[in-house]
Amino acid sequence: MNSLTWIIVIIIILLIAIYIAVYNGLQKAKVYTDESWSQIDVQLKRRNDLIPNLVETTKGYAKHEKETLENVVQLRNQLTNIPSDDHAQTLKVSNQISDALKSIFALSENYPDLKANQNFLKLQEELTNTENKIAYSRQLYNSSAALYDQKLLTFPSNIVAHIHGFKKVDYLQTSESEKEVPKVKF
Repeated sequence: MNSLTWIIVIIIILLIAIYIAVYNGLQKAKVYTDESWSQIDVQLKRRNDLIPNLVETTKGYAKHEKETLENVVQLRNQLTNIPSDDHAQTLKVSNQISDALKSIFALSENYPDLKANQNFLKLQEELTNTENKIAYSRQLYNSSAALYDQKLLTFPSNIVAHIHGFKKVDYLQTSESEKEVPKVKF
């Protein structure tokens, strides 16, 4: 083999190695994005597990607030029945649960005995921590999605992505109700 043949063989091997590296980078970014969504899912499950305890603890103190409590339970049950790949619906119901939980926490202001109940306080703290973890997980997902989508748009990974049918993932958006400025009255 002459030197030109060796150069061509080396270039082909180099191109194959680059192609494999780019493909693997895309796969890693996709897996990381999926894992980030899984973290959200884990926190939503944790919150769903805590909700019945919170509702039961609150029921005894706020009997006439039955509608608020039933709404939380109904939303929780609805969330557990959403297919795991329906991220948009999962987030929509999750946001509704967050709003409903805020209502339950506000109830404690009207019921001093509930506000002093250690079980309620512990559950409230657990749910608040879980809500914070959900928010962090959403940020992680969006960061992962940004990295993955960036790879889909930049050269040369965009060529490999197109060949293998990689699809862009959507960012998680803040609901319109969460964007509203809170009204403070004195």
